[in-house]
Amino acid sequence: MMIENYIRDIQGFPKEGILFKDITPLLNDPIARKECLSILIESLKGQKIDKVIGAESRGFFFGMLLADRLNAGFVPVRKPGKLPFDIISASYELEYGTDSLEIHTDAIKKGDKVLIHDDVLATGGTAKALGDLVTELGGEIVQFNFLMELSFLNGREKIKDYPIFAAINY
Repeated sequence: MMIENYIRDIQGFPKEGILFKDITPLLNDPIARKECLSILIESLKGQKIDKVIGAESRGFFFGMLLADRLNAGFVPVRKPGKLPFDIISASYELEYGTDSLEIHTDAIKKGDKVLIHDDVLATGGTAKALGDLVTELGGEIVQFNFLMELSFLNGREKIKDYPIFAAINY
């Protein structure tokens, strides 16, 4: 099965000039979804993971599934104002603007082995912000894990000091 066949291109979303990779067909197909999860799990080669970070919002889908399969805690990293407890934040640039992410200060303990998951590695801004949050809290990044990488945007350069895996490369 080719999970690429379950990613739909949407031209001009969220703004003109962007080709958006829509994962909803993948999420909607239970066989494709399970195959994708297996590919993401296989990339970890049996490494110990204490926490899985999922980036809002599309990183939550497989992030939670990964945490369940890895018997790890799940940590949602959210956009500003969405988390109710003490937080730290990191700002980043997108290919179409700027934003920031927040994490609870008690979500990662010093020495926790952390898998960072998001749907796409594009310019690398989101991934770098996620990594900064994890390291600020004392976590050890085991891997950056993505459904897909838009390699022509060179986002990998911003997180090149860590293992990186993408199930699909464009």
